[in-house]
Amino acid sequence: MTHPDEEYMQMKAWKRDTNMLGCVADAECGIPTRCPCGGTIINEVSWNLKYPTNFDTLPGRKYFTCKNYENDGFHFRQPWVFGVQEEVEMLRKRVDAMAAEIAELKYNLTRQNPTTP
Repeated sequence: MTHPDEEYMQMKAWKRDTNMLGCVADAECGIPTRCPCGGTIINEVSWNLKYPTNFDTLPGRKYFTCKNYENDGFHFRQPWVFGVQEEVEMLRKRVDAMAAEIAELKYNLTRQNPTTP
């Protein structure tokens, strides 16, 4: 039987780890610039065949990987394709918003000013 204080400390550590996993999952959007652990992100190429029947996992697949990567869920190792796709989607939304703003400004400039004769 463990001491209640040790059990309490272990429970708090598990809760802290679980909360950190949620933060890591939420932060993994677009092209990562930094890992939540503070490590830098490197471009890595996998030379191992992950699933033989899937064309997207053939050798040569690119990843955004934390320099201090460990398979514990607290570090980034994101497929390059997913990161770039999410980044392009975010940029498209920004471009669409800017295009709408430009169209509105053009309309305001070209319409007749009622105060001028």
